[in-house]
Amino acid sequence: MIRDWKNPKAGHLPVLDGRRIAWWCWGNPLAPTLLLLHGGPGGGISPGLRATFDPEAWQIVAMDQRGSGQSEPHAGRDLSALDANTTEDLIVDAERLRTRLGVENWALFGGSWGASLAQAYAHAHRSVIRGMVLVGVTQSRATEIDWLYGDLRHLLPEAFAAFQAGAPGAAPGRPLVAAYRDLLRSPETAQTAADRWCAWEAAAIAADPRHQPGSRWQDAVFRLGFARIVTHYFAQGAWLRVPLDTCAADLGDLPGELVHSRLDLSAPLTTAWELSRAWPGAHLTILQGGLHSAAEGAMQEATRDAAQRLRDRLR
Repeated sequence: MIRDWKNPKAGHLPVLDGRRIAWWCWGNPLAPTLLLLHGGPGGGISPGLRATFDPEAWQIVAMDQRGSGQSEPHAGRDLSALDANTTEDLIVDAERLRTRLGVENWALFGGSWGASLAQAYAHAHRSVIRGMVLVGVTQSRATEIDWLYGDLRHLLPEAFAAFQAGAPGAAPGRPLVAAYRDLLRSPETAQTAADRWCAWEAAAIAADPRHQPGSRWQDAVFRLGFARIVTHYFAQGAWLRVPLDTCAADLGDLPGELVHSRLDLSAPLTTAWELSRAWPGAHLTILQGGLHSAAEGAMQEATRDAAQRLRDRLR
């Protein structure tokens, strides 16, 4: 039976350190399986992302990463959600979920931060990965973190002034991320810091006038959890032991479909372009404009098309 994304199988996967990972499964059980890895880090699986993929072409699995969405504990309510919360932990969670669901192998979708996580997962468990669709492509490199939280100030000076005012004295880039990380852990400053952080993230994404922010950004708990997890990861270089750009060629002929907007301010095109050049199995589609999310407008349509191309390559 083909399940719609609004009526999935669902559950919580207990993991060894006491956390519970929320998961959903829908689509065609006779088709290849596609795991959805959301962005942020800390963004959670949104309804728009769930609705993006063809349930007849794929069996689709989604998971909320540690501390986000419906996984427990939530970083917006409990600082312990940041304990045992690294890229390696997320990869272990995905492998446990694959085993729990009895999936022999699967393809990966990753958007924004999810694209970094998908690459890290593919390098760690190449034998169970059939291919990848990466949208708003990132590798969480130091240069990318410095760009988004520092160099982008040259294009959005008024928004950056408000952002930097939340952590006076911190230099743009990774030092500013670390300063916000500390503010977000203090009860006295956490919510104000989260609101300033999310206002900056929104300014970068809203550069494309077609962008329509989701309602979850109005939720203070979501904003706090999101900001806490993002800064927790990016202050530590996303906990990546080996930079993803240095091992991109190791992906070899693994089928890959990359989608990126030319004027994406959150994630400059350079990363997607360089990855497509280093990874023999990758194909890059460049869209005009600056949309970043796979669940929006032209990006959503291009993501559907990319997933269909990957599906065709897996036949």
